[in-house]
Amino acid sequence: MINNKKIVFICSPYKGDISKNTTRAKRYGRYAISEGAVPIIPHLMYPQFLDESDTRERAIGLEMGLELLGICHEIWVFGDIISPGMVAEINVAGENKIPIKYHDISCRPLVKE
Repeated sequence: MINNKKIVFICSPYKGDISKNTTRAKRYGRYAISEGAVPIIPHLMYPQFLDESDTRERAIGLEMGLELLGICHEIWVFGDIISPGMVAEINVAGENKIPIKYHDISCRPLVKE
């Protein structure tokens, strides 16, 4: 870490209402920055050049996102809808002992039991 900032993986839905979910992911990224963290948001990056409707390309994007998760200090999960892609990210975080922090869609931290 050059500036000792925490790198956080933003985990939120993308598929479905892509416009709404993109707007929310951008808000989650701004929130992470306001908290002094460096957000990594693969679902805002990879759909820029991978075709989300192509099963193979979507799988590549998900795989690349999991690679990025490996360099993160924490994963921040947003919202109460957990998509299959999010489940995979949360599971990989758990397997690799990456702390998982939950937030509502308004970026308020939640305590999960």
